[in-house]
Amino acid sequence: MIDKTTIVANWKMNPPSLKEAKKLYAATKKAAVGARGVRVVVAPPAVFLSPLAKGRRGRNAAFAVQNAHFEKSGAHTGEISYAQAKDTGVAYAIIGHAERRAAGEMNDDVRKKVAAALTSGVVPIICIGEKERSDSGEYFGVVKEQLHSAYTNVPQKRIASTLVAYEPVWAIGAEEAMKPNDMQEMVIFIRKCIAEMYAPAQVSTFPMILYGGAIDAGNARDMLAQGDIGGFLVGRSSTNIKKVTALFNALR
Repeated sequence: MIDKTTIVANWKMNPPSLKEAKKLYAATKKAAVGARGVRVVVAPPAVFLSPLAKGRRGRNAAFAVQNAHFEKSGAHTGEISYAQAKDTGVAYAIIGHAERRAAGEMNDDVRKKVAAALTSGVVPIICIGEKERSDSGEYFGVVKEQLHSAYTNVPQKRIASTLVAYEPVWAIGAEEAMKPNDMQEMVIFIRKCIAEMYAPAQVSTFPMILYGGAIDAGNARDMLAQGDIGGFLVGRSSTNIKKVTALFNALR
């Protein structure tokens, strides 16, 4: 059961300073408070996590780490662990984002990261999505493979402790989002894939499914109502205060 619409604000490698990050977070939190029934999860650059999260969490706001290593510790220069991220105040973790996959992250890495996040008490936001679509429907196979790998080590009782963010690469940064009826079709397919993985056991609770890709104030409400989703993974628009405010206002 979806109790609140969830908006994951992936800031990526923005903004350039902590001062601007604090200003952006304050504006985001203010917009979220005005939209009843909406939960915001902010994913700033890791260097800003601790100063932002300190004393700034609440019932309608949480933080996510954009990336972490699946090992608990060790000789991994430039990396942080999920346990370290949680210690800063993180509750969620974005895993398998298209930009990470483009940088060489494989399905097996995603599998390990999902397991590590759950072990550390962090909710994984598992990103999936095809690079392109064709009439042959090959993209369904891509999505199925990503899902099967990600959930390989997830016990059935922990399914509800995960989120799935469907973000087709072709829709990232596009002028228009995918159609709500196409998203609804994908939601059905995602649930079917997960159900098949755990058969013959009956999956009673599925993960919340988010959509990402060219979402804005103009299309968010229709996508939410008709796409059968629980919220959005927002990238470029999440660092624009005017667009963030407009998005939350549209969801009032």
